[in-house]
Amino acid sequence: MGTGDFGKSTGLQARMLLTVFGLGVIYVVLIVVAISAGAGGAGVFICFAALCAVQLFASDKIALHAVGATDASPDQFPQVHGAIERLCIQANIPKPRVAVVKSAMPNAFAVGRSQKTATVCVTTGLLNTLNPAQLEGVLAHELAHIVNHDVMVMTVASFFASVAALLVRFGFLFGRRSGNGQAQAALGVVLLVSLAVYAVSFVLLRALSRYREFAADRGAAVLTGAPSALASALLALDQKMAGIPSRDLRAASSMNAFFIIPARPKNALMRLFATHPPMEKRIAALQRLEAQLQSGPTAR
Repeated sequence: MGTGDFGKSTGLQARMLLTVFGLGVIYVVLIVVAISAGAGGAGVFICFAALCAVQLFASDKIALHAVGATDASPDQFPQVHGAIERLCIQANIPKPRVAVVKSAMPNAFAVGRSQKTATVCVTTGLLNTLNPAQLEGVLAHELAHIVNHDVMVMTVASFFASVAALLVRFGFLFGRRSGNGQAQAALGVVLLVSLAVYAVSFVLLRALSRYREFAADRGAAVLTGAPSALASALLALDQKMAGIPSRDLRAASSMNAFFIIPARPKNALMRLFATHPPMEKRIAALQRLEAQLQSGPTAR
C-alpha cells in the first residue's frame, strides 16, 4: 500500500489550500493597515520573516519541549516502535521520530513540517490505557496527519492568527510617534482590523481542525483495516480524560489543536469553540466505515 492509498484526503487538501489562502489575504491586509498606521515597513517585514522561520523550523521542537517530551528508544518502548514500523511499511512512508511524555493524561500528537522531520509523540497515560490494537489505531491516526501535511498547515495557519496581537503592539508603539490624536486613531484602526483577522482566523482554523480529525480517523481505519479498534481507543481515551484534574487539562490546552482528543472539560459552551468534532460524530463515522469495509471495497 503506497501513500496514494492511505491518508490522502482530497477534501482536506482543498480545505487547507483555501484556509491558507484566506488567512494569507487577510494577513496582508493587516500588514498594510499596520504600515499605514505608522509601523515601519522594514521592521514589520523583518519581524514577520523571523517569526515565520521560527514557526516553520522550530515549532515542533518548541512544542515537544513544552510538553516535556523525550526520545523514546526501541528498547524502552518496543511496542510503540514495532507498531509504527509495521504501519510505515504498509503505508510506504519514512518512519518518524518517536517521543514520549511522562503524563497521566492519555493523548498523542504529531509534529513536523514534513515526513522526514516528523515526530509522533504519545503519553505514558495513553500507553497504560490502550491495548495493542487500539494503540495501533491511534498511531495510524497520527501517521495520517503526517501524510496529509496538515500538521504543517495548522502550524502556519496558527502563525497567521497569533501574529495579529503582535501587530497591535507595533501599531501602538510606532503610532505614538505621530502624536496622541493620530496615535489613538492608528491604534484603533489596527486594533479593529486585528480583531477581525483573529475572528476570521479562529473560525477558519476551527473548521479545518475538525475536518482534519475526520480525515485522519478515516486514514487510520483504512490503513489498519480496523475502524472499530480506533473507535474503541477514542472512547477509552475520552473516558480516561474525564478523570484528569482540570488544572492539568488547562496546562495542556495550548496543544489541543494537535492532540488526538482535546484536553479540556466537557460543556456545551466549549463545544462551540472546540478544535475537534464531537466524539459521538467521530465514532459514528468510524462505525459507518466499519460497515463499508465489511460489505466490500471502500469507495474513494
